Amino acid sequence: MKKINNFAKRLRSDEILIGTLVSLPSAEICELLANIGYDWLFIDAEHGAFNPQQAQAMLQAAAPTPCLIRVPSDETIWLKKALDIGAAGVIVPQVHTADQAREIISHCKYTPDGKRGIGIGRAHKYGIDFDRYIKYANQETAVVLQAESSEAVDNINDIVKLKGIDAILIGPYDLSASLGKPGEIDHPVVQAAINKIIKTCQNAKLAMGFFGVTPESVLPYKQKGFTLLTIGMDTAFLINAAQEMLSKMKK
Repeated sequence: MKKINNFAKRLRSDEILIGTLVSLPSAEICELLANIGYDWLFIDAEHGAFNPQQAQAMLQAAAPTPCLIRVPSDETIWLKKALDIGAAGVIVPQVHTADQAREIISHCKYTPDGKRGIGIGRAHKYGIDFDRYIKYANQETAVVLQAESSEAVDNINDIVKLKGIDAILIGPYDLSASLGKPGEIDHPVVQAAINKIIKTCQNAKLAMGFFGVTPESVLPYKQKGFTLLTIGMDTAFLINAAQEMLSKMKK
């Protein structure tokens, strides 16, 4: 029996997975980026202005490239909706404590591992593959939690002990702001917090993720053992290319 997808397995196997972030509600952008050859796409429903129907169309356009949806919050409805429309997993922002993380995991897993609601949706082809999906979903959907606050740093030892987390994604910009150094990613205080997260995840043998606008900002983290990598985003690609062309034409 064929499994749903192998993205979560690849993530747990320490494979380097290179993706890019999509913030515009465009199925065409997802299709284009998927055809370029990224391992996965980061669909940003936290900051992006789109609804679940648009997100589902983006997943359909990107297929078979797996997509992780960053949900707007840790509320059950967002977790359930993202998985039901067929995301390979969820990225959950602003996770601060082990209790919060435990509750998130429970809403991403079917019984007996959790309390995810069961309904008809795209994830199991609207019921056609229902039995197969229910059987494998707990193992084949990824749960990625973001550590992006001073509180998360304080509680990271307890968070990584929980079963059901596939990766910790560091949110460097929110983390820097939480530490009173907004945007100063290289500040010693911010770097100390990041290094604590890194050491803790390494000790727990838990995959780590990082986002950066340029390869230069992400490569140092690849060298540190991060495997869930996000480089660039749709809006930056468009702006940079447009500015470059306009600049050349005005010379």
